[in-house]
Amino acid sequence: MMSSYTRRISIAALAGFIVACGDNNPSVPSPGDTPSVQTNTITITSSGASPRNIQIAAGTRVLFINNDSRSHNMTSDPHPSHTDCPDINQVGFLSAGQSRETGNLVIARTCGFHDHDNPSQGTLTGQIVIK
Repeated sequence: MMSSYTRRISIAALAGFIVACGDNNPSVPSPGDTPSVQTNTITITSSGASPRNIQIAAGTRVLFINNDSRSHNMTSDPHPSHTDCPDINQVGFLSAGQSRETGNLVIARTCGFHDHDNPSQGTLTGQIVIK
C-alpha cells in the first residue's frame, strides 16, 4: 500500500506532467500548416480556393472550378513568372461558372498556385503536393 507521502509526490508529479503538456494558448494553424487533402478538385468561391492544400498522385490533373461570381486567373507560383509548375498555367482565366484542368502533374514535388490578377489575396493561394 502506498504511503501518504508517496501518494502526494505521485499526484504532484502527475499534475506537473499535465500542466507541462497542456497548452493554455493553442495556436491557430496558418494556411501553410493546413494538412493536404487527397482530392483533385479545387473550388473557388467568394471565400477563396478550397481546399487550399491538396495531395495527388503523380500523373494526375487537378480540376479548378470557379463558383465565384467573378473571374479568376489561376496560375503557378511564383508571381509573375509562373515557372514552378507550368502545367498549372493551363487553368488560366476562368469566368464565373467555368472549370478547367491543369496539365498532367507528373513530377513529385510541391507546386504553389495563386490568382494572377490578385496575387496577394491569401485565400486564393495554395499548394498541390504531387506524390
